[in-house]
Amino acid sequence: MIILKTEREISIMIEAGRISARALKLAGESVKPGISTWEIDSIAQEYIESQDAVPSFLNHKEYPASTCISINNVVVHGVPSKDIIVKKGDIVSIDIGAYFEGFHGDNAYTFACGEISETAQRLINTTKESLAKGIEVAVVDNKIGDISHTIQKYAEERGYSLVRKYVGHGIGTGLHEDPSVPNFGEPHKGAKLCKGMVIAIEPMVNIGTHEVRVLSDNWTTVTADGKLSAHFEHTIAITDDGPIILTNAE
Repeated sequence: MIILKTEREISIMIEAGRISARALKLAGESVKPGISTWEIDSIAQEYIESQDAVPSFLNHKEYPASTCISINNVVVHGVPSKDIIVKKGDIVSIDIGAYFEGFHGDNAYTFACGEISETAQRLINTTKESLAKGIEVAVVDNKIGDISHTIQKYAEERGYSLVRKYVGHGIGTGLHEDPSVPNFGEPHKGAKLCKGMVIAIEPMVNIGTHEVRVLSDNWTTVTADGKLSAHFEHTIAITDDGPIILTNAE
């Protein structure tokens, strides 16, 4: 069931999104050679809690951290650790959520650690732009499939693949609500976009195969072929005036 949000609820979600976005910005600024993913996680958690909010991910389905930090061929759900050290040339995807006054905000961004390869930069640029293209078509009376198809078309035309095991989602009082928002699919299919819908759109784009595998910790998810992956995400609200990005740090 898709739960539409009132203007008042969306106003709270704007603040939840702002906290999430600012935590993500701080985490990204800390991405430097020699830092551990555990330290990055601590920076994000401390900021979220300083805003009278709670990290959305911490203990969600027994997840043990406040962020997901996924490096290079790790697609999503990289568990922060004191033993995982960021190196120059890495690409570091950070996914962060904050729960504030009963509502969640959720966002992700892939950061470069120092100078990275042209191959990695092109992947990051394509993934970021595919999210922007998906948001552009998230308008009243379009369908979820229009978002999905737009993201898929943009990335695949540039030679990349879209992860299919994990998708975007509705969001509100629950971190994951209906509808699912795949990053692949057919236009004009799926749920109709209505005023008051709030969704998290999150393309996960791979250089090689779209196939992934989950490691023995039952969280960390890597590309099946070991090639690079990037991840971007925004929480947006569907309004009569077009999509509004709620995960805005400003």
